[in-house]
Amino acid sequence: MDRRRRLSGWGRTSPSVATVHAAGDDADLRGLLARVGPRGILARGLGRSYGDAAQNGGGLVVDMTARQRVLSVDADAALVSVEAGVSLDQLMRLLLPRGLSVPVSPGTRQVTVGGAIAADIHGKNHHVDGSFGQHVTALDLLVADGTIRTLTPDSAESPLFWATVGGMGLTGLVVRATLRMKRVETAYCAVDTERCADLDDLMGRMAEGDHRYTYSVAWIDCLARGRSLGRSVLTRGQPATLEQLPPTLRTRALDFSPRQLLVAPPGIPSGLLNRLTVRAFNEAWFRKAPQERRGEVQGIASFFHPLDAVARWNRIYGPRGFLQYQVLVPFEAEDTLRRCLGMLSDAGQASFLAVLKRFGPANPGYLSFPAPGWTLALDVPIGAPGLGALLDRIDEEVLAAGGRGYLAKDSRLGASAVARMYPRLEEWRAVRRTVDPDGVFVSDLARRLGL
Repeated sequence: MDRRRRLSGWGRTSPSVATVHAAGDDADLRGLLARVGPRGILARGLGRSYGDAAQNGGGLVVDMTARQRVLSVDADAALVSVEAGVSLDQLMRLLLPRGLSVPVSPGTRQVTVGGAIAADIHGKNHHVDGSFGQHVTALDLLVADGTIRTLTPDSAESPLFWATVGGMGLTGLVVRATLRMKRVETAYCAVDTERCADLDDLMGRMAEGDHRYTYSVAWIDCLARGRSLGRSVLTRGQPATLEQLPPTLRTRALDFSPRQLLVAPPGIPSGLLNRLTVRAFNEAWFRKAPQERRGEVQGIASFFHPLDAVARWNRIYGPRGFLQYQVLVPFEAEDTLRRCLGMLSDAGQASFLAVLKRFGPANPGYLSFPAPGWTLALDVPIGAPGLGALLDRIDEEVLAAGGRGYLAKDSRLGASAVARMYPRLEEWRAVRRTVDPDGVFVSDLARRLGL
């Protein structure tokens, strides 16, 4: 049954009200297209985009989590076919005991396959394995005329495939997909941890050593200043082999049943995460990290998804919510990264989740975010003094360096900035028009950015 709902992203900003329909079978979805109103239609998964990418105020939103069947598993070929509402959590619980893991994971398992394709998600292994779309061997896309097209990355319709990968749900409804999984011996990682004195120390270690690791990410203290600007904790690892596990774990090496340990309570006031509390947290977190530790065995859940252990953790920012800000600058723009971090530090913007990663080669996706370079992501509570003006200045630094922002996390950019950040935007629009000339598939994000 359809119902009106107030929807927002994970950052809990810019909510809007839409009619939400639980996805039925293919015939049901085709029927929806026949009654779409002037405000259009959009798919929504688990709502983990931080901004307004999965909202369609005044229009129709299709809840794809109702389509969550695993259709087939070919263990020999490491292929799995699923409906678009299947989550990465569901896949990992089912397939890790069989020695298969998702090839790319962001910082949460609570993402649907359809959402992972739409945002072309990336993880700690982009420099080795690329982004999610590069592991999709086929997808079924319901387009505006009611037909379902089966797309592959190298067929005659590959332009539509790559317009859909990273296309933020604006080419149609992804209803099914086939993924190539990653073979693993265990549900653990072997992890090296290093404390880095400043940003130059961090970037030097990453540039010289990331190629030896499958996974790499650094937590940065954004409030550190002066000679300590960019002090950080660098964490890198590999999928652990059976031999690397202690004997007590080897008999259950592929067990994967992570639990939620806490639930963030409602009613947390805004302002709890401020400059003083975050400074104290950052100091403790940096000092807690070892100067150097090699070969620590960590479970996949704790290594990739520590915040998944706390349900509704976004509540800790209070009712005003927070924004996630993620940018990319090319490898030759390290000075830009230093200036941006210095601007954040000088302004005292409080972020306890600030991370730096290195990206490898880009894929053919027209609007896919990753490209060779450095990506900095941080969260900032809404209401921080001078936040908007500060991020506008950082945007200009990023644009001048040939960088871009991540649409799946954005909640504040304007149309002119996006056109400069994504030079293939017009190519994407041209492909989109071939299957949706009337703009039936639309979102709050698309309206805000003029997509």
